[in-house]
Amino acid sequence: MESKKAAAIKQVKTELTRFMMSYKFALDEMNTKISILMHEFQHIHQYNPIEHVKSRIKTPENILKKVYRKGYELSLSSIKENIRDIAGIRITCSFISDIYKISDMLQNQKDITVIECKDYIKNPKPNGYKSLHLILQIPIFMSDRVENVYVEIQIRTIAMDFWASLEHKIYYKYNKEVPAELIGELKEAADSVSQLDEKMENINRKISRYKENDDSDDGLLELLINNEKFNIPQDFVTQFITLYE
Repeated sequence: MESKKAAAIKQVKTELTRFMMSYKFALDEMNTKISILMHEFQHIHQYNPIEHVKSRIKTPENILKKVYRKGYELSLSSIKENIRDIAGIRITCSFISDIYKISDMLQNQKDITVIECKDYIKNPKPNGYKSLHLILQIPIFMSDRVENVYVEIQIRTIAMDFWASLEHKIYYKYNKEVPAELIGELKEAADSVSQLDEKMENINRKISRYKENDDSDDGLLELLINNEKFNIPQDFVTQFITLYE
């Protein structure tokens, strides 16, 4: 009897390990894609729209809590299909326009399938919460199979992230029973955050226009790759000028 029980536990452990590792690999894949976008922006556009990236995988305990709360079947196949935020990434951007730039770039990648997009920026939640949520699916190539894994991406501004973090702490402190007057103040704070984001977006647009009108050619004949400077050979310059004439 004990040997059968041990064998069963070992089988569960193996299947659960494979299951959880697929989400770890999915996060690695998505984080690589995001890192590539960050470096491309930094080197090509001299601007990085991504301020911070944080990723996490739900623990088996939290997955189980959600299964019971939602009434899903307790099987790995049911969990895989119904719980789509086991692997999660939060991207914090400087400006609202950056959110949509990053979202479009991720959604347009050919190996990514867009499952769902919820825009809580244009349509905030009643409490004032704002963020862009994406459910994406990417293929993970294992040794003996291909797993299509869901990843949830949340993209928000620094101000939105600050509000959401404090709102979460307040709800946790009051065990989700926040007094009505504080709920009203949280909504007012969310409105203030929106006004700040809009103000900063307008300032950013004006700065961009100033940069477009700046004819300075400082550093024009230099490349900066991995913090190392390279001079552009004159032959390259001559050849490309000829092509574009």
